[in-house]
Amino acid sequence: MLPKKLFPENKTITKNVVVDSLLLDAISEANDTIANTKIKENKKIQQKKKVILKKKNGVAFPTEKYNDFKGNQYLISFYEKLFQLESEKKGNVRIAYYGDSMTDGDMIVKDFRTYLQEKFGGNGVGFVSITSESASSRSSLVHEFSSNWKYQSYLKGKKPSYPFGVNGHVFYANDTLNAPWVRYKANKTRFAMELNKPTLFYGQSENKDGEVFYISNGDTITKKLLPSKRLNTMKLSEGNISSLKVFFKDADSIPIYGFNFDDGKGIHVDNFSSRGNSGLPLSIFSKNMMNQFQEQLGYDLIILHYGTNVLNYGSLNYSWYERKMERVVAHLKECFPDVTILVVSTADKSTKYGLEMKTDSAVVPLSTAQKRYAIASESGFVNLYTLMGGDGSMVKWVEEEPAKANKDYTHFNFRGANEVAKLLYKQINEGYTTYKTLRLKGKVMPKVKIKKDSIHKIKDSLNAQ
Repeated sequence: MLPKKLFPENKTITKNVVVDSLLLDAISEANDTIANTKIKENKKIQQKKKVILKKKNGVAFPTEKYNDFKGNQYLISFYEKLFQLESEKKGNVRIAYYGDSMTDGDMIVKDFRTYLQEKFGGNGVGFVSITSESASSRSSLVHEFSSNWKYQSYLKGKKPSYPFGVNGHVFYANDTLNAPWVRYKANKTRFAMELNKPTLFYGQSENKDGEVFYISNGDTITKKLLPSKRLNTMKLSEGNISSLKVFFKDADSIPIYGFNFDDGKGIHVDNFSSRGNSGLPLSIFSKNMMNQFQEQLGYDLIILHYGTNVLNYGSLNYSWYERKMERVVAHLKECFPDVTILVVSTADKSTKYGLEMKTDSAVVPLSTAQKRYAIASESGFVNLYTLMGGDGSMVKWVEEEPAKANKDYTHFNFRGANEVAKLLYKQINEGYTTYKTLRLKGKVMPKVKIKKDSIHKIKDSLNAQ
């Protein structure tokens, strides 16, 4: 007879596993004395509840059962912006997709972006950091960089020398002998076959000597960095180019964030994935700095896709995570005024019990806690665990032919990532379709804040008349 487990499981954090410091702090503070029986009792009570949604701008989605909660009512502002984009064919809509290793290398987000751009228009991969641990595996863009970049990450530090960027990082070209560089090259990804209007984002500094130089159409172009404002931008091209390699000279002490690539039309989705992220590091974003990013980029929706790194820490009580993520959402709404939030739950994950792979016992309690904080913070919610097929679905995704997930029974392969993107898009599109019907019945034009660029266009049009 073989023993149930040949090797003991070790759930301690090793040096090879990166987990954000705020998660470790939260776990050490968590009160794990609540018995599982009490959790089950709370679950039964919650399942009987109905989520009553208040009418907004004359539109009200039907009351939802707790079990089936999607929170489309809380996405009305986002849906209205999609409607204006679809009907007027003007302006743009922008989404910030924050996630963990599930979205590493633009997994899920790449296909999600494509589905949206196919319907609403838009070209470009959006905001891309200077360096990335998953650059080599990213299929939506060729991303290379020199090894002499210095950086700080919100996963490892709470007090950076200069505020983190919208990507949770800040980079420095602190090498006076060899100019640090970064290179981007478009590939054959649909709606991203060129680098659209490359624009550099950087911070404030006393250094007035910094400059960048790059080659364009055979000519070497040099531009001076002007780090006078809290957040600065530099457009390297008004048009689209196929590749870009930028060198940073005498730019030490100037905070560098990354490049944005989009055509300014349709819909754009920025992928801000970080391995080991629980979502809690978003709480240390500088409100003032994020307000600056919001002025420049104008996010309409923020997607929070976390859970992989929160599972399996000795308890099925995730009330501590629920409370802290409520605060995260509240903070994000201050950082990005007028933004709408959508919470995506943990996916199914399988663990070996005896000799059989089954859904991990922590998956449902965590996804329930994520649903609770979505409701409490008035956010939309996608139950990815349920959409995958519920109990035992990860085993099926791994073992079916062709497979849609990896043998770690946690992460999706490219085929599975596309399927997840399709599920997310389907739920959002169904909510949007329902909204258009309700909007027509209500005959009310919801008030939506017009972005700066749209205001300028309106003024120019009036002046022309």
